[in-house]
Amino acid sequence: MREMENLGIAAKRSARKLAYLSGDVRNGAIKNIAERLLSSSNKILKENSKDVSKGRTKGLSEAILDRLLLTPERIDIMASDALKVAALSDPVGETIEMNTMSNGMQVGRRRVPLGVIGIIYESRPNVTVDISALCLKSGNAVILRGGSEAFHSNTVLTEVIRDAVEDAGVPKDSIQAVAGTDRALVTEMLRMDKFIDLMIPRGGSDLVARVAAEASMPAVTGGVGVCHTYVDKSASVDMAVDIVYNAKVQRPSVCNALDTVIIHSATAPSYLPRMAEEFGKAGVEMRCDKRAMSILGPREDVKIVPVNDEDWDTEHLSLTAGVRIVDSLDDAMEHIAEHSTGHSDAIVTEDYSAADRFLKEVDSSAVMVNASTRFNDGGQFGLGAEVAISTNKMHARGPMGLRELTSYKWVVLGNGHVRP
Repeated sequence: MREMENLGIAAKRSARKLAYLSGDVRNGAIKNIAERLLSSSNKILKENSKDVSKGRTKGLSEAILDRLLLTPERIDIMASDALKVAALSDPVGETIEMNTMSNGMQVGRRRVPLGVIGIIYESRPNVTVDISALCLKSGNAVILRGGSEAFHSNTVLTEVIRDAVEDAGVPKDSIQAVAGTDRALVTEMLRMDKFIDLMIPRGGSDLVARVAAEASMPAVTGGVGVCHTYVDKSASVDMAVDIVYNAKVQRPSVCNALDTVIIHSATAPSYLPRMAEEFGKAGVEMRCDKRAMSILGPREDVKIVPVNDEDWDTEHLSLTAGVRIVDSLDDAMEHIAEHSTGHSDAIVTEDYSAADRFLKEVDSSAVMVNASTRFNDGGQFGLGAEVAISTNKMHARGPMGLRELTSYKWVVLGNGHVRP
């Protein structure tokens, strides 16, 4: 408890200093992080290999190992993403609005950091860098608690980041990590409302549920993705094949990857065999309803199994896709309403009215027309990076970038004004 309290005290102290540091200083710290990532690449990869090797020994799934793995290319991407964050406009101190009252007094709102952000996340070491850059840019201190499976990777990344920001004139305790892997430390962290202003979990449904149940501070408790793509009766078959393939195969282990493809019965006979052929090449297992099974028949080029009811509510995070045939847009949206987690859902259609209804009626954090669900991402949406994708509706929804890590304060400018 004492160790966690010390983290909180140091983070709170650093947050106060960050709040008045100039944007140039904070940007300099982020640029330093990018440079140090590249110059420390060999050291980072060495520590990451320990985690990957241990993960294989423990029998972690390929999806988790893919999330865990760092490569020179992925380190380059992390550095590049950090620089993109540095290049974004600074939200801190931005005047949201300023109005002059009838008595001549000016009243408005100014954007300010939240203070201290707590992050509990699993598997992905790149989150350590993304979140550190976003928190620095938005003037927030951060306490990081990565998963035990990425302990060595997160430890070395945190060391690199802390040294980089200190050399740029930013308090190194702006970025801190919980040192141990004991799950009891998570319990202590969730009780630190005296120090942490917002808690964000990034991981599976069990982690999100635990944070929702135990956090004593405000928390973003959405983010689990059961994502759908509906292929409408008017869809271009070629376009639908490309979009669904990308949504499922491009990176199947992430939250915005497709879990279920829903196909209108009028287009299923022409579309489904094409889709099965492409899925077969990528090793995708298709879990099909009876109508899809009857259209596809026995095939040797792709694995096809009957769907179970629980598959419709499963975030697969692997090369597995549910397949359902429906008779109308209404049936498709009804399925999505029942089984979606409100993360990312898409329609492929050439019918404007169908697209418009889908956009209006599907209640998800991101809704796409003729585009892959994989685009629901902070970098793809121009945010530079993201701390999480929220399926909440307050205070943030969708990819959480810089502005979602700020609040505001009311500013009143008077000239001897007193209230009558």
